[in-house]
Amino acid sequence: MKQMEEKIFREFLEKKGCKLTKERGAILREVFSNRGHFDPEDLFFKIREKGMKASRASIYRTLQLLLECGLVEQVERVDKHAHYEHIFGHEHHEHLICLRCGKVIQLFSEKLERLQEQLCKKENFRCVSHTLEMKGYCEKCSGKRA
Repeated sequence: MKQMEEKIFREFLEKKGCKLTKERGAILREVFSNRGHFDPEDLFFKIREKGMKASRASIYRTLQLLLECGLVEQVERVDKHAHYEHIFGHEHHEHLICLRCGKVIQLFSEKLERLQEQLCKKENFRCVSHTLEMKGYCEKCSGKRA
């Protein structure tokens, strides 16, 4: 984990009158050591495997704080469980979600970004964040539809 993420989170917590506790620090480190998407249960077991302690409740509360802070984003998956990814320092991307196998494909598109900017400008709307998820069938599953 980079020091910048910790600094941003620490400052965010201080503004809310909270502290970066040992548990929150462990959760933060594990979140930023993840590549790609993860769910709270995965996070819980990875933290325990490393000999650190964090309750499930602390994980859910910390993820909510990280969402509010803008360091992570929630991603809807086919299984309807909350999945997350850290987004700080990453290029913005959209998600293509397979309805059969749950695979998530990250899509980087300058054209989509420009179109979204144009639409907001046309409506005199100042966008602070956005998410685009397209649901369908991946290449492997597209021939298996019932």
